[in-house]
Amino acid sequence: MALLNWRSAEHYDYTGDQPCVLCNKPTPLRSDKDKPVHKVCAENWLDTHTKDTENGRRR
Repeated sequence: MALLNWRSAEHYDYTGDQPCVLCNKPTPLRSDKDKPVHKVCAENWLDTHTKDTENGRRR
């Protein structure tokens, strides 16, 4: 399971909520690429879209 560290203030947008790119619910959080996304949504996406490096298969 992916666990992201979003304690840095750069992940919070004080200008207001925007729809999460994954679930469409409002969030003040931003990804490293400045996309509005909940931390939990981003972690779930990573879990389903990253490859297991030991055997080359998706987790």
